[in-house]
Amino acid sequence: MRSDTVLKPASRPQPHWHSVAHRFPADRDCLTSFLAYESAEILAGVKPGSLINLVNRPHHCGRNFYRLWQECGAEVLAQSGLVGRVLVDRGASLLLLIYTPQLLEELLEKPSTRAMLRRAGYDHLEEMESILDQLQERCQQGEGFPHEIGIFLGYPLKDVAGFLGWVTIPFAVQGPWKIYGAPEKSLDLAATHQRCRERMVRKLARCCRPEECLSFSRKHFAIN
Repeated sequence: MRSDTVLKPASRPQPHWHSVAHRFPADRDCLTSFLAYESAEILAGVKPGSLINLVNRPHHCGRNFYRLWQECGAEVLAQSGLVGRVLVDRGASLLLLIYTPQLLEELLEKPSTRAMLRRAGYDHLEEMESILDQLQERCQQGEGFPHEIGIFLGYPLKDVAGFLGWVTIPFAVQGPWKIYGAPEKSLDLAATHQRCRERMVRKLARCCRPEECLSFSRKHFAIN
């Protein structure tokens, strides 16, 4: 394959949270099911964190998740094993980082991760909360979000480095994130993330209460 060849990932119709949202008519249950879907990869133990943009207007289900998060979001996550941190609230929307402390801390302790963060200008890398404080400060300083945020989301470091222009490897394919260099492992990871969401939709379609689906355990379920 030539180095300038751009691959296109295979696509197929994917089950989505919208297909099961009608099962949760109560506001809190609807938010819980939405967060379970958006956190599916984290709950499966294959991703340390996810970034969710909650817009201050009605969602497809008719509910305003921006307001619902402010009203009961922390309470919804309280028993889940996940943590939600608002990186920036601009009134029209808020940027929410949901993560599991165990997996994110393990990632941030890796020498390769620390080297990337150090190059991005982070300091005081011994404490996860200090690192997250710096990320939050950077989000609040600009209109978008810092491009190194892919590190916190568990994206392959080569792809983050390629996106930042730190390495001279060619762009390969646009997936859920921009993939650089040899794409196979990154595409496999993206496919695993998608299978997590597909499985979560199936779980939400048959559960009695959405809280049953929003629970992290180190005993991860298999991704089929």
